[in-house]
Amino acid sequence: MIRLNLVLLMAVVASAMYLVSVQYDSRRLFFELDRANSEATRLETERERLQVEKRAQATPARVERIAREKLQMRLASPAITTYVSYSNAAADPGEQAAGGVASSVRKANR
Repeated sequence: MIRLNLVLLMAVVASAMYLVSVQYDSRRLFFELDRANSEATRLETERERLQVEKRAQATPARVERIAREKLQMRLASPAITTYVSYSNAAADPGEQAAGGVASSVRKANR
């Protein structure tokens, strides 16, 4: 009888230890899940902020201002426009051999 009581006592102690271990793991996993959800929320907020910033950076006025200031670009005007036209008849026999299409380039009058 004493042996049976000892075996049952050991089974109850083992069961209690296993229950404590499972509860600890459950709490730890819940904490990690909560932390991961918080991180996902933070990342989603950061993504939305970056998208707003990206849209603000790509406005036409900003692009034009940077093109003028940093790239020294200017608006095209007839005075600085180069027109290229292609004709079917080649003026030079060397151009006929090169493809049969002659091109003429002229600058607009200033």
